[in-house]
Amino acid sequence: MTTYFISDLHLCDQQPDITRSFITFCRNQACHAQALYILGDFFEYWLGDDALDNTAKVVQKELSELSELGVALYFMAGNRDFLLGEAYASSCGMQIINEPTTIDLYGETVLLVHGDAQCTDDQPYQQARAMFRDPKWQQQFLSMDIAQRIDFAQKARQQSQQHTKNTTAEIMDVNPRAIAALVAEHGVKTIIHGHTHRPAVHQESDKQRIVLGDWHHQSSYLLANEQGFRLISS
Repeated sequence: MTTYFISDLHLCDQQPDITRSFITFCRNQACHAQALYILGDFFEYWLGDDALDNTAKVVQKELSELSELGVALYFMAGNRDFLLGEAYASSCGMQIINEPTTIDLYGETVLLVHGDAQCTDDQPYQQARAMFRDPKWQQQFLSMDIAQRIDFAQKARQQSQQHTKNTTAEIMDVNPRAIAALVAEHGVKTIIHGHTHRPAVHQESDKQRIVLGDWHHQSSYLLANEQGFRLISS
């Protein structure tokens, strides 16, 4: 049995090469899996389940075929696609899971998060995150017409790019104390997350933190089975 974990593909119409890489991954690797976990920022942006672009429709078809093969599909929201809802997930045969989530993975309890909530040193980002995750804000945003949502998303993306440009990588990374507190709270030895685009396996004593990679220049995924974990980039 094999389980795959991916995050930070940032799929969108503007980068069809990444979508093609994902389709290749689905047809060559994920189709043989027991389960596929998508840990956020699967899409570059999500304006609502009523505003699907071509990429979302292509991915919908690909995920549906995986589900029909018997692959269990799970989606956890990231900071880009937190508005992805039950309507789209259901159409893909995909189950939405909350953050954080613990799962039993071949006899070991593993903690899953996207990772952005643990970037606690980046206070401006955390303030924006709190606003975007507020159900009242989300309801108001989704009540706008699609053109208004697109305009808002474009401006938000520009602001995010400017913030990233002006903020050090260390501040935008996860805070070790926040990670340690989360691991202690849930009593686990392994945590898997994405968001930072810094793929690595960090080992400390009997605990490990596995960071998933982004897909901008590669296909990056974590393979888990009874033998353990293997972080792969191709």
